[in-house]
Amino acid sequence: MNWRLVLPLLLAPPLTACASLSTDADVRQATEQSLPALPAEWQVDGAEPGEVQIGWIDRIGDPVLSELVREAQLNNRSIQAAAANVESSWALVRQARSALFPAINGNFNATRTGRLEGPIPDVSQFDLGAQAQWEVDIWGRVRAGRNAAYASAQAVEADFRFAQYSLASAVASAYFTAIETQLQIGVAERTVTALAEIDRIVRVRYREGFASAQDTAITASDLATAIDSLENARGAARSTNRALELLLGRYPANRLKAASDLPVTPASPPAGIPSGLLERRPDVIAAERRVAAAFASLDQAKAARLPLLSLTGNIGGASSDLGDILDGPNLVWSIIGGVLQPIFDGGLRGAQVDQANADQRAAIAAYADTALTALNEAETSLDQAVVLKRRENALDNAARASARAYRLSQLQYKEGETDLIDVLNIQQRLFNAERGLVTIRRARVEQWVALNLALGGGWQSQDTEVQQSE
Repeated sequence: MNWRLVLPLLLAPPLTACASLSTDADVRQATEQSLPALPAEWQVDGAEPGEVQIGWIDRIGDPVLSELVREAQLNNRSIQAAAANVESSWALVRQARSALFPAINGNFNATRTGRLEGPIPDVSQFDLGAQAQWEVDIWGRVRAGRNAAYASAQAVEADFRFAQYSLASAVASAYFTAIETQLQIGVAERTVTALAEIDRIVRVRYREGFASAQDTAITASDLATAIDSLENARGAARSTNRALELLLGRYPANRLKAASDLPVTPASPPAGIPSGLLERRPDVIAAERRVAAAFASLDQAKAARLPLLSLTGNIGGASSDLGDILDGPNLVWSIIGGVLQPIFDGGLRGAQVDQANADQRAAIAAYADTALTALNEAETSLDQAVVLKRRENALDNAARASARAYRLSQLQYKEGETDLIDVLNIQQRLFNAERGLVTIRRARVEQWVALNLALGGGWQSQDTEVQQSE
């Protein structure tokens, strides 16, 4: 057989099969094709034009909140665990990258041999050597493994950054809720005070014969209900403070003091464009990097079916005298080149390729789901910004009108021009409007923070760098 003719034919298929590794362009094409066509602009009215800004916490202008967010980033246990995961993932990159280089090991042995009896003297033998092993990565298997680890580390780092963003948003939300509960306590206390005064007036009128026993029972019932609402508000405030302390990494002792009033909701931030969101939001970036890792893992699985070329080099010396072990006559070297060609593995490597193919499809689908969810969150948040602003205006008007109506009803009741039920109904309407206004103010500023998160805007003016690149 003429091996010079046969050998190129045997080598041609594997050489062709693994001529190149996946590229960023391959990943980009796969992720873009997984999504429907994106509009050039957001589809809701009211989206502000311009580039998305970072540093939203500075625009709120509450130094207490700024300090609480910084404290949470340092002490929150979930963030600490996520940061450790980032360090671990980059350590895996260094492990995968080390396979690109030769592994060099040294060895030294000392042997002393002798007889228990007899004239033969004891003999010493010393062996000193070094061995280098290297897989020649002609098919890119090792490089593909390095690429997969690198992309996975980038995904974990993006997850960490999104966790930071989400924690800042969660702290802000809990802080605003803590302020709201204090304001609701104020409304409840005013309700109790007002009902106590009405109850006093009704009892006086009852003794004078101008009110019925039913009226006294009604005011007493309403007063007791208001006291119950006040205690419920106080309990909610304590629970909210503990929840915020937990986010900060503190013991939940209800020692936190929030501001006395909610901040004014800043103007709507610039929203950018939909396609820009996919390049900015850390959770979408993480999903895209996992697609890149899946591509690299598939490259690695395919390359594992091809011959493995390795080189081994040895050099060493042996002598009965340690002093001359490195002398030329005592040194021996060798270089060994080897090829390992998989022949039969029961379908193992083929199944690994099938698994990598399926994992790649799953990663692409997960990316599409994450991206569409992010786009939906942005569209919804932009819409809610408009809705909540209109609702706040409506509730503010309702509260003002109810306050005027309540003042008039009190005067009319004292003059005997209206009955008690009308006064109580108007008063209940007033306090409901006040409670609703407090809630909507909290919801608006909280939604403003959520909008910044949905758009991929960081809370700091400059994101904290966590880990080195390769």
